[in-house]
Amino acid sequence: MDISALMTLALGAAWASGLNLYAAAATLGIMGVTGQIDFPPDMQVLTHPAMIGVAAALYCVEFFTDKLPGIDSTWDAIHTFIRIPAGAVMAAMAIGEVGFGAQALAFLLGGGVAAATHAVKAGSRVVINTSPEPFSNWGPSITEDALAIGGITLAVFYPVGFLVLFAGFVAFAMWILPKIIRGIRGLWQRLRGTKQIAPPTGGTPRSDDGRFSLQPGKDAPPK
Repeated sequence: MDISALMTLALGAAWASGLNLYAAAATLGIMGVTGQIDFPPDMQVLTHPAMIGVAAALYCVEFFTDKLPGIDSTWDAIHTFIRIPAGAVMAAMAIGEVGFGAQALAFLLGGGVAAATHAVKAGSRVVINTSPEPFSNWGPSITEDALAIGGITLAVFYPVGFLVLFAGFVAFAMWILPKIIRGIRGLWQRLRGTKQIAPPTGGTPRSDDGRFSLQPGKDAPPK
């Protein structure tokens, strides 16, 4: 593979890892085993049967977990510490044969790309989980799976198509992330508001610290 193909593969692996690491790893492994792609030496590990089996099994777990409101956000929170490092490592492995300097740069870039993709995915789910529709998680989850698998396929066979998709994602991320941050901030403020306890009958809140008193003679308004 030439340098441009390796760079696109590194970018695609990191980007897809932020969406669905296990789908990306399993797809790449199957492509390598079936001879559809000639992997760089460092990425040959993805073609090992045990690696493909574990990735496929974990993808099956994530496929169902990712569609359960609340549980999907917990899964995403845990995978903050898995998807981002894995995306960085996969990008570095793709560039390994070019040289150490390029590999280090790919590691940093891959980690940043995986982090951005993961932030869009995880943040969107937090906001979506507050909507009343019972099946609202299914659409985004299936779309994310399709994008992860489709993005890897484009990066391998149609690099230009993937770069167009990636450019669209960058523009979308710049637009959606501020909205996600505002949405999560508003949700947090609403949750904090619901935790305030109303004063018992006969007591009134204090104006200085918000606490209430049960001494009507001191705090209750005159009748």
